[in-house]
Amino acid sequence: MSAATSSAAPRPINPWIVAVVVTMATFMELLDTTIANVALPHIAGGLSSGIDESTWILTSYLVANAVVLPLSAWLSRYFGRKRYYMTCVALFTISSFLCGLAPSLGMLIFFRVLQGIGGGGLAPCEQAILVDTFPPAKLPGAFALYSMAIVTAPAIGPTLGGWITDHFDWRWVFYINVPIGVLSLFLTHMVVTDSDRMKEEMRKTRESGAKVDFAGILLVALAFGCLEVVLDKGQRDDWFESNFILTFFVISMTALVAGIWWELRTKDPVVDLTLLKERNFALANFFYFMFGFVLIGSTVLLPQMLQGLFGYTAYQSGWAVSPAAFVVVFMAPLVVRFIFPTFGAAPLIGLSFIVQALALWAYSGLDLTADYRSFIWIRLLQGFGVAFLFIPTSGLAYSYLPKELNNKASSLTNLFRNLGSSFGIAFVTTLQARRAQVHQNFLVEHLPAGDPGILARINTLRTLFRHAGYTSPDATVHAQALLASIMSNQASIMGFLDVFWMLAWFSIGSAFLVIFIRPFDTHGVRPGGE
Repeated sequence: MSAATSSAAPRPINPWIVAVVVTMATFMELLDTTIANVALPHIAGGLSSGIDESTWILTSYLVANAVVLPLSAWLSRYFGRKRYYMTCVALFTISSFLCGLAPSLGMLIFFRVLQGIGGGGLAPCEQAILVDTFPPAKLPGAFALYSMAIVTAPAIGPTLGGWITDHFDWRWVFYINVPIGVLSLFLTHMVVTDSDRMKEEMRKTRESGAKVDFAGILLVALAFGCLEVVLDKGQRDDWFESNFILTFFVISMTALVAGIWWELRTKDPVVDLTLLKERNFALANFFYFMFGFVLIGSTVLLPQMLQGLFGYTAYQSGWAVSPAAFVVVFMAPLVVRFIFPTFGAAPLIGLSFIVQALALWAYSGLDLTADYRSFIWIRLLQGFGVAFLFIPTSGLAYSYLPKELNNKASSLTNLFRNLGSSFGIAFVTTLQARRAQVHQNFLVEHLPAGDPGILARINTLRTLFRHAGYTSPDATVHAQALLASIMSNQASIMGFLDVFWMLAWFSIGSAFLVIFIRPFDTHGVRPGGE
């Protein structure tokens, strides 16, 4: 080889640099799914809208995200993964800036839709880039970095969002994405390249003459877009008692059934459902779903309980959630280097769900006298369990799939994780409200107004209020109101504890499914061929 040829050869990029670069944008996107939650009252006030209307700021983003996720494999195959990924980063960054500038609620919702479209393609692309960039032996380490972003970003979102809205303007919740997005674009352009296999896929897709699966795109968009609206708005609108929710549910289910039928018979489907015939891949998607269902469901539930019943601020309740992320960050290198290669996927995934179940059972044993440290320690235990889940599940997903299917596989795994989160949030909010009402009715039935114990408690409270300077009639009213509030809080926390108990049993049920995992080499050799 001549000196000229040698000097012209491009220098190989360290795969870890690629991993850090693509994780940066994914972290930013996942952070955005939760960071705006605590800012909603500030946004509603700033744009002169009601809280109920402002929730569309969250729903619009999730709907757009859910629509794009299953389409990402086909879009990156048609346009090229690097080009599609950079387009998503650019759209997410620009729309974040526009969200910060939005003069009205309608414009903000529109820009959030654009933001969700851009964000929906980031995680699937990153996962596929990691699989193509790293040799099989190094892939668990790359997924460890990815798992840190997946767990950490949603956990610190509420804390960071609360701090920003307390110290700055709510618009900075969106502006902070801009410098990260610009940096991500620059670094992606410099270090990320499409693999030869990806380029060949793009060439074949464009030259095959196959028609674009517009019917599949439409059905997928309708199915998951409408389903996300149902899950996000159902509890607030009393589910199927609302014609709005019922209509969206019927459209979603009709489009889903029609979409499955269409995608299974079309030549080049936008979502390749045949991948689910591979047992390990199907199990991995179930575990991804339960990861979102249990972890994100409990992550949403815990701050609600801490703020609503214990009087903690959004910032304090956010810090009660964050320890899980820190444990995952600490444990990930150990899992990759020592634990996963030694024990394999099945024992670790089973252990993960069992430890999470123990943590959730511990939550279900708390009461209104629990101190802040109790929540911290239990969350640390839950994070310890989560640390054993994501890396083995990622290895499980790709254990028997050939590399040319990585792109399609990454879209499905992220779709199932996203759906798990949405179903989990809908489940915990609905069940908590229902169980709290059941407990409220039980307390009212078994503690009638004429009960001697109730009358004695009211007299005690009335005396305290009279000593505080209230008149006798006012003291009676305040005593009755305080007792009603105590009963309501007791019913509410019992509802929360019931939900934690149910999540624990879901975790135990998931643990038993590891017996169906097909063994594979955890040191990186692909049984499927590569």
